Amino acid sequence: MSAEPLKVISLPEVAVPAAPRCAADLTEQRGTRRVSLKPKYGSDSVAVDVRYLWCGAPHAPTVIVQGGISADRDVCAGRERAAGWWQDLVGQGAAIDLAACRVLSIDWLVPADLGDVASVSSEDQAAALAALVDELGIGRVHAFVGSSYGAMTGLAFAALYPEKLKSLVLLAGAHRPHPLATAQRSVQRGIVRLGIASGRTDEALALARQLAMTTYRGSEEFSRRFAAGPELREGRFHFPVEDYLEHAGRRFVERFEPERFLALSESIDLHDISPECVSTPTTLVGFPSDRLVPLADLCELQRRLGGTATLEVVDSPYGHDAFLKETVQLAPVLRHALNDCRGDR
Repeated sequence: MSAEPLKVISLPEVAVPAAPRCAADLTEQRGTRRVSLKPKYGSDSVAVDVRYLWCGAPHAPTVIVQGGISADRDVCAGRERAAGWWQDLVGQGAAIDLAACRVLSIDWLVPADLGDVASVSSEDQAAALAALVDELGIGRVHAFVGSSYGAMTGLAFAALYPEKLKSLVLLAGAHRPHPLATAQRSVQRGIVRLGIASGRTDEALALARQLAMTTYRGSEEFSRRFAAGPELREGRFHFPVEDYLEHAGRRFVERFEPERFLALSESIDLHDISPECVSTPTTLVGFPSDRLVPLADLCELQRRLGGTATLEVVDSPYGHDAFLKETVQLAPVLRHALNDCRGDR
């Protein structure tokens, strides 16, 4: 499958301030702001504490960057952290260049943040970001770059707050979840609920994460990495892939609460945005090996979007996780998408 040529959107030129010469010229806010929003599954407006990071060149246009459900606001390295979850693509001189823009990212909300609601929606995450944009005095953001659940939230943001957004870049995320992906996540949530009920929560969460890893990565990668035969250890045969999965499960348990996992996993499957409601110029990025977000869903999204849209297809063995792994291939795609629009200062 070949992608359509990129369409360049002509917008008025604006003056661009000189880029900072060194990291000391960059600014960083990492804190909490209280905003008001009405949850999709609630009846009243609530006050919400939104944990955010806003960093980059002072007075430069802002780019919102959001990742999957396990990502947090620390998208790049900074004063209080040596690394960020997307640091190869977000940083000074990187594809999302902190010398030319400011990046805004939040920690995902969960139902407990919203008061007495049973579920959180991608629209709630978008509402929190929109309220934060107002609270910080940003006005209109240069672009929303979203990956996986972040792409879903980006679509919700564009549908609900088009006046706050100039451009949309969506990686490995569509207007609705694929039913097979929903089935796989439903089994994961069932495992965690069973673990909570039986008093074996950590084991259940680790097992759910192991199952999730088999959906995030591609068949080609597993075939290449785990082709060796089993090894007899501790009275049974262990397959090479088991050590990898068990390690991933242990790491997840160390940093993720089961209630948070249940809420955000469910939020993915509650997501449903009408593409026709989105008129923002959009760049879609998909991966043929991604079994959670098939290219067919992105083709449908491209056809139905209310504004101009292009689809970039990036070949990768890494499946859904290609947005994390294929930083070299994604860098020029992101540079092009962000350079196609001139942001407000």
